[in-house]
Amino acid sequence: MTSHTLPKLPYAYDALEPYIDAQTMEIHHTKHHQTYINNLNLALEKHPEFSDMTAENLIKNIGSIPEDIRPSVKNNAGGHLNHTFFWTIMRPPTEKGPEDGLIKTVNSTFGSLDGFKDLFTKTALTRFGSGWAWLSVTNLGGLEIHSTTNQDNPIIEGLVPILGLDVWEHAYYLKYQNRRQEYIENWWKVVNWDQVTENYQKAVENIKPNI
Repeated sequence: MTSHTLPKLPYAYDALEPYIDAQTMEIHHTKHHQTYINNLNLALEKHPEFSDMTAENLIKNIGSIPEDIRPSVKNNAGGHLNHTFFWTIMRPPTEKGPEDGLIKTVNSTFGSLDGFKDLFTKTALTRFGSGWAWLSVTNLGGLEIHSTTNQDNPIIEGLVPILGLDVWEHAYYLKYQNRRQEYIENWWKVVNWDQVTENYQKAVENIKPNI
């Protein structure tokens, strides 16, 4: 039986200062993310035949998970998957933006990078309660901005996320309190566009043509 474990951050807790504070990062990583993992492992103890599945495969196959643990697996595998992804698409503050095919598709889809950011920000601001805002690749290779509730992941909808923003209050409350908009505006300064571009390229390469 394999237990899910907490991934190590690719940077120090204070690396995203001053936009995301070290205390929030440490609590978010070692408390909130760890709790999703603990609860997921606990749920899977009841059905160890599913314990070797990755968080992504658990979510992709959530309909086949036994009903008595399905809600817990959906919430906690989703939380594990979303946060593992979230850590990778941030980096120490940089002015570098998206490149290659991604920026071309962003411009053609949303008019400009600023147009994309405005629409993404609006989507994140209008997600009522807890959830996430996403930029995902569709099965036709296009880009879609959308949001999900709680710890739902776009793969449930057949989309491939390449950028995601956690708008649960635990992601920003210590520094920003109820000022979600300020949190979002500052978060753009720590987006790892190299990773987002890589995510985009992989997603497009994996699209299977309809024959």
